[in-house]
Amino acid sequence: MNGNERHSRLVLSARRIGLLATTIAGLGAAVLFLTPQTTPGAAWFANPAHAQNLSQQAQQLPQHPVGFADIVAKVKPAVISVRVKMERTVTPGSNEDELPFPPGSPFDRFFRRFGTPENGEGRHQLITGQGSGFFISADGYAVTNNHVVQNADKVQVTADDGKTYTAKVIGTDARTDLALIKVDGSDFPYVKLGEHAPRVGDWVLAVGNPFGLGGTVTAGIVSARGRDIGAGPYDDFIQIDAPVNKGNSGGPAFDVDGDVIGVNTAIFSPSGGSVGIAFAIPADTVKSVIAQLREKGNVTRGWIGVQIQPVTPELAESLGLKKASGALVSEPQPNSPAAKAGIASGDVITSVDGNPVADARELARKIGTMAPGTTVKLGLIHRGEDRTVTLTLGTLPNEHQAANQQNERPTADSEIPKLGLTLAAGNQSGEQGNGVVVTGVDPNGVAADHGFQVGDVILDVGGKAVSKPADVTTQLAEARKEGKHALLFRVKSGEGTRFVALPLGSA
Repeated sequence: MNGNERHSRLVLSARRIGLLATTIAGLGAAVLFLTPQTTPGAAWFANPAHAQNLSQQAQQLPQHPVGFADIVAKVKPAVISVRVKMERTVTPGSNEDELPFPPGSPFDRFFRRFGTPENGEGRHQLITGQGSGFFISADGYAVTNNHVVQNADKVQVTADDGKTYTAKVIGTDARTDLALIKVDGSDFPYVKLGEHAPRVGDWVLAVGNPFGLGGTVTAGIVSARGRDIGAGPYDDFIQIDAPVNKGNSGGPAFDVDGDVIGVNTAIFSPSGGSVGIAFAIPADTVKSVIAQLREKGNVTRGWIGVQIQPVTPELAESLGLKKASGALVSEPQPNSPAAKAGIASGDVITSVDGNPVADARELARKIGTMAPGTTVKLGLIHRGEDRTVTLTLGTLPNEHQAANQQNERPTADSEIPKLGLTLAAGNQSGEQGNGVVVTGVDPNGVAADHGFQVGDVILDVGGKAVSKPADVTTQLAEARKEGKHALLFRVKSGEGTRFVALPLGSA
């Protein structure tokens, strides 16, 4: 190696050492030193005007707290622990997860309760449960879940300062799983229900009493809105990923302003603990329900008197609709406002007072928020034509009376193998004919895939009443000749009347 080469390498090494020292000494300086020669657009970053522009844009972004301590200090005093006692007859050998709390809770089929039952021994036991709640007024009104206090013999609440009070249940609403309780006293710390719906991605804080620990705070984000978890006709839950567990039920979910955006109600939990999927009742629902509970102790809802179901793409095609939206009327109930207004099976309700209805669930929510006696205009599609009907809402009955149609098995059955059904003529009058009774269902057939069960009664096929199996096969043949891809069945079962679109390609 000659002298010039050695000198060049020494200079290069010195530059590298200097560059490394600059990088270690300060990252900002290192960026300025690196970018001019190695990055084509480096001059853009070094330009003071561009740097000022970026700074101004950053200042325009909404400022969020680095931590949640100030918010927690503001709202936590209003959150309470709720403890209930009730006498219960328990089957020997049952464990706490098998004990329904309370009986008939809308979540016991799909979601575990947040309440933590503690059971002793023997058949007749004193059951205690724990949940959460929060004050909404200085005079002691508080919100919790219906399933926390329902059927309770005694309700006690413990405030954040450790004081214990006896509470009175003012009213409950099983359909939304909300309850209003009252503690005697004044000057209680309280929080307010939010005015604006949260956005997906917003921060959320959950405060409650998980596993009886009391005063526990967790944080996360709003994961989704408008969730239907199968709990009832008014499902419209906010999904959050803030960890909540048994005992959080009835507790509040807060936004970063300290306003309540929802009431924590249910979790999806294969393990029994938090897996990051929890559901809260939206604040706007809480407002309307609690207002009625405070005024009269119960909730009354508007009622039009129809069995409805979603419009699937298959049903939309069978009905000749342009898109799968609206609420399909399976059957109007006798003497209901809908029946008196001329609404018929197969009609699709598309709007309420000019506001579009996306699906059956949205229709139920819209009507349910209206007071009985309200006059509404319903837009609907009747036999392919647009119509508008005006009716006065009735009062939603306390209990729906399911039409459990009992049928004796007829002596002569007819099989329709391609459908996977065995049918027989009905012996009781249906609404538009005797109907056809399903006496057998092939578990591997297309009908089984679409929910047909033994005992179902097929009332009409393709819009025409049927009274014997031959009527069904005739309608199938005509539909194939017309080139239809699916055929509409109206079916009555113990759960009510519904429409089913069976694909003809498999029939």
